[in-house]
Amino acid sequence: MSGPIELAPWQIGAAAALVLVNGGLSIWLKLGLERTLAVASVRSVVQLALLGVVLEPVFAAENPWLVGAICLAMVGLASRAAAQRSSRGFPGMTRSTLLALLLSAGSTAVLGTAAILQVDPWWEPRYLIPMLGMILGNGLTGISLGLDRCLQQLDEHRDRVDAILAFGASPAEAARPVVAEALRAGMIPILNSMSVVGLVTIPGMMTGQILGGTPPLQAAAYQMLILFLIAAATGLGALVSIQLAVRAVFDDAGRLRPERISGPTRA
Repeated sequence: MSGPIELAPWQIGAAAALVLVNGGLSIWLKLGLERTLAVASVRSVVQLALLGVVLEPVFAAENPWLVGAICLAMVGLASRAAAQRSSRGFPGMTRSTLLALLLSAGSTAVLGTAAILQVDPWWEPRYLIPMLGMILGNGLTGISLGLDRCLQQLDEHRDRVDAILAFGASPAEAARPVVAEALRAGMIPILNSMSVVGLVTIPGMMTGQILGGTPPLQAAAYQMLILFLIAAATGLGALVSIQLAVRAVFDDAGRLRPERISGPTRA
């Protein structure tokens, strides 16, 4: 058999019915997750169905302006999600995550299609949109974790930062340990994924390509490409967003302003 198997609605329904097991466990153990599980399941079906409906004409039209609009919308939604996932915030946080994702995910996705895959044209929607989506999905996680750790450290250990500033250090010097720790936290998920891929897990992209009839070695090569692009985008995006966060919580006089950090009640 070659090529993907066409799925009928009843087959999707049969797979969805398995989620009822989770609902039963939630009721049995009184986890209170039944509603959340139901809403998440319905949202995933609706969102994926809409995505399929939208991408069909986009792929057929091959219009660069339409592809650009879709990509910008994806980056905008991802930046909002990254900002919302952090337990703390600061003024202009969504704009900062938007800039970070535009620079990191946008540049790596274009690099992947234009320079590495050498797709002609480089904005070919069948390559650029899925690649950008995978990079954004992982990049926003790294950004949100990095921002959360950065703001937490600046909030809870502001006395330590103030002490370093009192000895004549600049804001960048005082915040350097915080930036390093936050960047490390943002990189952990992708590093963990890279460590176990192929041994413990078969990634979604590789699985999809194999199910679609792509030879396993070719599917593995594409997965390697995506992993390296994701790692680069995650590191760059986390670094940019963390640096912008640090700039936002220091004033022009170089003083840390903890009141600019919103979130859990500070001691």
